Amino acid sequence: MAAKRRAETMEETRTKLIAAARKAFAEKGFAAASMDDLTASVGLTRGALYHNFGDKKGLLAAVVTQIDSEMAQSAKRAAAHATDDQQKLLAEGIAYIRMALDDEVRRIVLLDGPAFLGDPTKWPSQNSCLEATRDSLSDLIARGLIKPVDVDATAWLLNGAALNAAQWVAASEDP
Repeated sequence: MAAKRRAETMEETRTKLIAAARKAFAEKGFAAASMDDLTASVGLTRGALYHNFGDKKGLLAAVVTQIDSEMAQSAKRAAAHATDDQQKLLAEGIAYIRMALDDEVRRIVLLDGPAFLGDPTKWPSQNSCLEATRDSLSDLIARGLIKPVDVDATAWLLNGAALNAAQWVAASEDP
């Protein structure tokens, strides 16, 4: 019973820290967000942050992963209305690029994420997007809906195009 409660408390702490970081990073940016202010805003200490995420960059990675997951779900919802599987694949990419207009996505995922976490193609959340694109392409090829192509190369091309377009929109003075 005590172990279960401890696990619940740890999860509550992680949830609070991610929510507070998400708000702070969106409003102030990663570099300007104070860890003392962030932790105090949810009644926790820096020790809780370091225990759960290692450091501030670890917390940023957790926030990016959460937002990336939401972006993937949103892209899937946006593609649900497409009339065929090819259009669904395109609609997901278009939806991803349009998300660059969202201030939170723009600042945290597309600008601060790469600046502080490095190459997005190395992020686990981006790798899951790449895998989903590979699966979609493989399915389209297997069903004869598109010509056989190198699935890996095409998935990298499509994901890279969407990511670069989204980053271009995010960095634009007039997105």
